[in-house]
Amino acid sequence: MHIPQLASSPRFYRIAESIVPILTYLIITFPLWLSPFHPAVASYLILAYFIYFLYKAFKTIYFAGISYTLIEKAAKIDWFAELKAKLDYNKIHHYIIITNYKESVEKVRMTLQRIADQSLPGNQTTVVLAMEEREREAASERSRILTEEFKNSFKIMTVFHTLVAGEVVGKSSNEAYAARMVTERIDKEGLDPKSIIVTVADADSLLPKHYLAYVTRKYLEDAEGEYRFYWAPVLLYNNFWKLSLPIRVQSILSSVIRLSFLSWGEDLIQISTYSTNLWLLQKIGYWDPDVIPEDWHVFFQAFFTLGERVKTIPVYLPITRDGVLAEGLLKTFKTRYEQERRWAWGASDIPYTIVRFFDTPHIRPIAKLRKILFVAETHMLWPTSFFILTVSASIPPLVNPAFQRTVLGFILPKLSSFILTSTSVLLLVILYFDHKTRATVQVKTRLRSIPLLFVQWYLLPIISFAFSSLPALEAHTRMLLGKKLEYKVTEKI
Repeated sequence: MHIPQLASSPRFYRIAESIVPILTYLIITFPLWLSPFHPAVASYLILAYFIYFLYKAFKTIYFAGISYTLIEKAAKIDWFAELKAKLDYNKIHHYIIITNYKESVEKVRMTLQRIADQSLPGNQTTVVLAMEEREREAASERSRILTEEFKNSFKIMTVFHTLVAGEVVGKSSNEAYAARMVTERIDKEGLDPKSIIVTVADADSLLPKHYLAYVTRKYLEDAEGEYRFYWAPVLLYNNFWKLSLPIRVQSILSSVIRLSFLSWGEDLIQISTYSTNLWLLQKIGYWDPDVIPEDWHVFFQAFFTLGERVKTIPVYLPITRDGVLAEGLLKTFKTRYEQERRWAWGASDIPYTIVRFFDTPHIRPIAKLRKILFVAETHMLWPTSFFILTVSASIPPLVNPAFQRTVLGFILPKLSSFILTSTSVLLLVILYFDHKTRATVQVKTRLRSIPLLFVQWYLLPIISFAFSSLPALEAHTRMLLGKKLEYKVTEKI
């Protein structure tokens, strides 16, 4: 990861790295250490957190509704016909980088079949099977089988990434190597990097039929398209009814939240599967090969290099992926925990953005500050919400009996409970959006499963603690202690 020269020594970076983890622990523990001395202040802070959480919950539902409405409209449009009628799309070529390590032929085959089914002609598409050298034999066989099967649908190139000094195992270093191989290829062909749209996808990312046509149109219509990322909501619905109940609950929440993200405007940042152009990737030096969560990070690389013109554009055509499913329930839970911890390691973007604030005079301070606050807020709510929402309201009266006899001490638990109950009602709306969105990607609700969809939410506090707050807290603790996280591939059988 590039640490700018600024007021920037490794020591400054280490201080920046510690800020959010320290704030996280202060937020979680403040009811304990503040209540004995200032119980009223602690109570007002607790209530403020509850009200803010309620605001965030309503905001999520509101924007999920907007996104779903726009998805319904987009589903009725023949995007390739629109593209063909209005724009010269033949000058654009798509490279789809599919990072895959120890994946089954069957899983990658499904992903490639969706690419073969795209409405955009296959002669404008090249699939890059981005393999790792450390599984050369198995990967070569996987490549041979799939290349033979799809050679008449689109072009295929296979690359093998070898880990070198300064890189970490993971998607980012693999993608960076694959993109460099794409650059070598298009340089030989004399093509303009701005005519190359690069899509990065996981082995289980199933693209909707018009995805490439949609992105092509948005890119060509935008006078500053070279500064854009393009992102469709990535919904965890491929194996929905095979998932264990706790994992399915999280898949529902994650999918609805991602649906909501889509309409967030300036705050939208891509995750998982997304598109941009080769020129932008070249300008930023591709993905930093020593980071683990690369999707938000590559956006910040681009933003701090190229400025405020860098934006993520919503694509209102859902992509589906698998939820976590390993051999056996305990292994599934362990894998899901590790996946959440890896996502939460995205908090490492906070020190990066703080340091980059100081060496980017070409960007308005207010624009940079907004990005820093957005990513910091996201990663502070992640590990703290469970602790504040479940136990904090009972602590001031408990640790300070005198406060319990005051009006505020008496009504605090009741008022907090009322706010939390109001938020819980929104689960019905989440279930509605989940049902409707799954219908758009042909994952229907079986009649016999309807009662379970309601009953499962009683386990939400336990699920939120075990598979959200706790792994996020571990990620923050690792950052605070300077202990790096090792990338582990998420198992999805």
